[in-house]
Order: sequence, then C-alpha cells, then structure tokens
Amino acid sequence: MLLTMLTIMLSMMISMMIMMLCAVISKKSKNNREKMTPFECGFDPKSSARMPFSMQFFMIAIIFLIFDVEIIIILPTIKIAQMSSMTSWFMSTSTFIIILIIGLYHEWNNGILEWSN
Repeated sequence: MLLTMLTIMLSMMISMMIMMLCAVISKKSKNNREKMTPFECGFDPKSSARMPFSMQFFMIAIIFLIFDVEIIIILPTIKIAQMSSMTSWFMSTSTFIIILIIGLYHEWNNGILEWSN
C-alpha cells in the first residue's frame, strides 16, 4: 500500500514539474507589428488572406459525405440477405432507408438543399 501511494505521489510530482516547465518554456515574447503581418515573398499582400466561401456549397458537401457513408452502410446488406431471414433483412433495411428519407425530407424543409436564397 505504501509503495502504491509513493508511486502515485511521485508520478504526480513529475507530471506537475513537467507542466510547470512547459509553461515557463512556452512563454511567448511580445508580438511586434512585423511578426503579425502576413508575408508574401517579402511584399505586402495585394488581397485579403481570407477567401470567402459559399456556405451552401459547404452544406451540400457535408450532405454528400453523409449520404456517401450511408451508401457504404447499405451495400453489405446484400450479402447479409443471404445469411439471414428475408423478413428481418427487409425490416432492418426498410427501417434504415425510411430514416434516410425522413432526414432528406427534414433537410429539404429547412432549405439546406436550396442553392440560392
């Protein structure tokens, strides 16, 4: 019991010392104006560093990824149909597809699928 307590205390002390050492080492010096400016081969930038992007395109990409993963989940059901009874396979597959259709309907109602407002 004493050895366990000693080990716990020693590990806590070592971890606290490492955290304090990291805090001291990672202190950053004052940021000056030259370090905070963007750098393009020694010249001042001609345009903004941040490019605006379309939120609709982002939402369509996310929806595509979600449905792509769902297709990957559906594909093995063809092989599972051979190994299980047809009624249980049909019920589970139809339940999954109904959930997908409800999700698509929800996205459609919220206007996520509209490209322009």
